[in-house]
Amino acid sequence: MERNEETLKTYRKVLSIAGSDSSGGAGIQADLKTFSALGCYGMTVITALTAQNTTGVTGVWPMDPDCVALQMDAVLDDIGADAVKIGMLWSLELAERVAARLVKHKARNVVFDPVMVAQSGDRLMELQTARELARCLSGVSTIITPNVPEASLLLGYDIPDLASMEQAARDLASWGFGHVLLKGGHHETEKAEDLLFSKQGNTVTIFESVRVDTKNNHGTGCTLSSAIASFLAHGLDLHEACRRAKTYITCALEHGALYALGHGHGPVHHFHGIWE
Repeated sequence: MERNEETLKTYRKVLSIAGSDSSGGAGIQADLKTFSALGCYGMTVITALTAQNTTGVTGVWPMDPDCVALQMDAVLDDIGADAVKIGMLWSLELAERVAARLVKHKARNVVFDPVMVAQSGDRLMELQTARELARCLSGVSTIITPNVPEASLLLGYDIPDLASMEQAARDLASWGFGHVLLKGGHHETEKAEDLLFSKQGNTVTIFESVRVDTKNNHGTGCTLSSAIASFLAHGLDLHEACRRAKTYITCALEHGALYALGHGHGPVHHFHGIWE
C-alpha cells in the first residue's frame, strides 16, 4: 500500500556531537541511549574515539575537523535536527568548525555540555583551550551545562555553595550564554541541587533531588544534557526540559545503583522506564 508523504509520522530528531566511549556509559553511546529512552531519533557526529572503561581513560584519538564537518553536513543537509547536544570537543579549531556549521544549518535548541574531565578524573583537554572553546560556542548554544568542578576551572575560582553557584552562573552568562544550568552534585549536601540562570528575565531556578548514594555515576553529565536536548526536541520550554531531565537522571542513578558493572564507576540505567 502506497503511503502519502504528507500523512507519514515524523521523528523527534536529536544530534549528538561528541566523543565515543568504548565502555558505553558516557559520550555518544550514553547520548543515543538517552535519546531512545526519551522517544527521540538519535544521530551522531563523532569528534574523538576513546579507549575507556569504568576505571579510566587509556587513550584518545581526535577526529580530523574536516571529518567532523562532513558528518555534520551529511546529517543536517538530509535529515535535520530538532535539537543538538555538544559534548567532547578537543580543540578550538574544532569548536570553530562546529560553531560555523551550526550557524550554516540554522541549528536550534543547542545544549553544550563542556566535557573537560572524565568521571575517573582524567583531564580531557588543556584549561586555556577549554575556556576559549566555551567562549567560541557561547553564541550558538541555547544553554551550557557545566558541573561545579568544570565551572570552577572555567572561571578560575572555587564554587563551594549555592550562593556562589548563582554568581558563577551569572559570570558564565556574561560570556554570551543565554542560559546556564550549573550542576551541584559534587557538593556534599543533603540534596543534589542544580541551578538554572536565564539571562532573559534575570531568573534563577533551583532544581532539587534526593542524593543517590552510588558509585555508578559514569556518564551522568552526558546523560543529563542529552535528556535536556530530548525534551527540547519534544517542544518543551527550557525550564520544563531541565526539570524533567533532572528527574530522569535521578531515576537513572537510583535504578543504576542496583547493578554491578565493571570495577570502577559503573553507568546509570538509561532504560529504567522500559526494563529492569
